[in-house]
Amino acid sequence: MSFEAVYPVWRTVRDRFQKSMQSIKEEELQLRLSPETLSIGYILRHNAEVEYMFAEWFFNKKAPEDVTYLTTEPDKGGHAYGNVQELLTFLEAADLYLSSAMKELPEAAWDEPVSSPIGSSTPREALGRVLYHAGLHGGQVSLIRKCAVQPANS
Repeated sequence: MSFEAVYPVWRTVRDRFQKSMQSIKEEELQLRLSPETLSIGYILRHNAEVEYMFAEWFFNKKAPEDVTYLTTEPDKGGHAYGNVQELLTFLEAADLYLSSAMKELPEAAWDEPVSSPIGSSTPREALGRVLYHAGLHGGQVSLIRKCAVQPANS
């Protein structure tokens, strides 16, 4: 199974994720279910960072020099994640980057185990993991938007 076989699945899940994030308002980025949980802005930033990490770890494409990982540690409120357009642009860039890394991976490498900071996986297994990751966080964002106390001006 090659890139051409797995890419439509990636596009289906990733496009749905991106589309569902398009309606987020600036004031919703700080929403969270409780003080101990992650904000929507943090989750969006984190999802994009993970896509860059997976491109590097499993698809052999080093992250761009200008990408800084801010969400590798638990959210301690140190970053605002308050610009929705910047976050959406970062998400889109991460998607394009991971997509190009998948396309560039030789077909024979898709089923070769790769060691990473989160354990060993083949790139094919890693794609399943990153698909699950996007779905999980997409659901979290939906739950937060539904259940969190909304800002006064919404």
